[in-house]
Amino acid sequence: MGEHREYTAKRRMWRTYRHLYAGGEEIRQNASEYLAPRQREPRDVYSERLSRVFYENYAGSIIDWYAATLFRREPILSFEGDNGRAKEFFGQFTEDCDLKGTALSDFFRKRFTETLVYGASYVLIDFPRREGWAGSRAEEDALGISRAYLVGYTPEDLVNWQRDGRGNLEWAVIRLKEPGPGDEDRDGYWVRYDRTEYLLYRSDGRREEVIDRGLHGLAPFGRVPLIEMTVPEGLWLMNKAALLQLEHFNKSNALSWALTMGLFAMPVVYTDREWEQMVGESYYIQLGPEDRFGWTEPEGKVYQIAAENLERLKDEIYRVCYLLTQAGGPMAGGVAQSGWSKQRDYAITQEILRAYGDVVKDTIRRVLRAVNDARGDGLTIGVAGMDEFDIGEFSNELSDAERLLNLGIESPTLRKQILKRLASKYLCDVRQEIKDRIAEEIENWVDGEAGRGASR
Repeated sequence: MGEHREYTAKRRMWRTYRHLYAGGEEIRQNASEYLAPRQREPRDVYSERLSRVFYENYAGSIIDWYAATLFRREPILSFEGDNGRAKEFFGQFTEDCDLKGTALSDFFRKRFTETLVYGASYVLIDFPRREGWAGSRAEEDALGISRAYLVGYTPEDLVNWQRDGRGNLEWAVIRLKEPGPGDEDRDGYWVRYDRTEYLLYRSDGRREEVIDRGLHGLAPFGRVPLIEMTVPEGLWLMNKAALLQLEHFNKSNALSWALTMGLFAMPVVYTDREWEQMVGESYYIQLGPEDRFGWTEPEGKVYQIAAENLERLKDEIYRVCYLLTQAGGPMAGGVAQSGWSKQRDYAITQEILRAYGDVVKDTIRRVLRAVNDARGDGLTIGVAGMDEFDIGEFSNELSDAERLLNLGIESPTLRKQILKRLASKYLCDVRQEIKDRIAEEIENWVDGEAGRGASR
């Protein structure tokens, strides 16, 4: 299958970003790609440094912090309409959106994490394959072919595509499996989606063939069933922190190696005669009585300079990710900071979180509405929340809502929306079907109150 020029240009970068996020064994196994050898460094010394490599994963921890904080409270979903069967489906869908038992919020938490690492993530809307013809919606439900589900992909999986003048996908090719010499099945598989159908390809390295094809769920609407989650360049955290993280990785390993070598004292033998006796650990230096040996370094102590530089690099990683208050180093904790300055730094982080919340809500909204369209459910779907990130702030929101309701605004619709929002936020961990039932009860109660007020 052909590859898009942007995919070819960015493939290595995406791989690097994935390693920097994962850290641990991924970095250790690929350390030779990131640990720069010294000029004329002996191969055996470099190999020993590779075997001792370690990685302080600040970028990965920062990305995980944003994902955990953003999804601390689940998004508030609302499904309005008279289709009870559809509401029942979406209640089940939010509990298991991928047919693997993954809740909708957990699924999008992973997509959000991928977006911060790669700059984008993709959600495929799919349906079980039709084995026969269903004459009605009830038969479709009985056969399970109306059970929409989601599949997540990263930019490493999307190998080729084409967009129209508005930036919408005309078609996209997803790599399902590449040929592998260690696999029993050495064939590669790709699937191509356009606005109406899918084509499944198999390749053995010499030729490729179409082994399956058919209409996809969004064919009636002429849309590729792939929804993209993306963030602006300024909010792409791994892209902002990657070079700093690599610089920190190299310098921290160089300092660690120097400190380790400094623990093993090297004997120095001052003599003009031949010396063959081994002393110390394994190495020694032989010098003549009048010879001198030493090292050059910047003015001061090089180890101290290196340690301070590592601390500055760490603080810079946190700064470019809008989390300087959490750096924990001299810039964050060692230097006195006014209350207003701390509040300002935290306010910046709050604004970044709200921007991320808007991205996630928009993606969830587009996915749910596409599923709603594909199934023909006719519901009105809303996605709210993800704009408050301190659980203690609910009391403030409750007080604000109470003051707003006490203004005497005669609007049943306003009262419904306020009460449903408060209930959904407070009961964020409750199943979606319970939330829908509570929302319906609030609707009926407010309508009843309005009716009794009008009769009086």
